[in-house]
This record gives sequence, C-alpha cells and structure tokens, in this order.
Amino acid sequence: MTIGLSHYLTVGAILLVLGVLGIFLNRKNIIVILMSVELILLSVNLNFVAFSSSLGDLAGQVFAMFVLTVAAAEAAIGLAIVVIYFRNTGSIEVEDVSTLKG
Repeated sequence: MTIGLSHYLTVGAILLVLGVLGIFLNRKNIIVILMSVELILLSVNLNFVAFSSSLGDLAGQVFAMFVLTVAAAEAAIGLAIVVIYFRNTGSIEVEDVSTLKG
C-alpha cells in the first residue's frame, strides 16, 4: 500500500479540525489557544507540502517555510506576552485578560 495525496490531506484535515475544536471548546487557557493556532498552521503546511510534492513544484514547500517562520515568531511573541501577563496577574485565563482594557 502506497501513501498517496489523499492520506496526507486526511491527516491535514484531522489536524485542522483538532485545532479549531481546541480554540472553540477551550476558551479559558491562553496556552491551549496558542497551541491550537499552531496545529492549524501545521495542517496548512502539511497540505502545502503534499500538493507541492504531488505536482512536482517547489513553490508549496517554499511557502510552507515562510508559514513556519511566521508561526515561530507568533509563538515566541505570544508566549512572551503570556509570561509577562502571568507575572503581573498570576493567571493566564482568557476572562482575566478583559481587565487590561484601558
């Protein structure tokens, strides 16, 4: 049995659904929301690489590298904000963030 394009697209769809469910079902923890966004970006990257390999074109793989760069920057900045917020308030719940409005 060979692994074809449909197998990669199925795994990408499962990752996308898990990421979306993580965002909508767990709205209390900022860390889980950030990890869910990362899952969504990784599912998109998997689709880019799968289509790129299937079509024999490197454009999808190059674009996936750009998305990985943006995802790494988003994770680093997001986690830095969460750490600073936790040091100031002692909590990382999303409901407490509304107190930052000024």
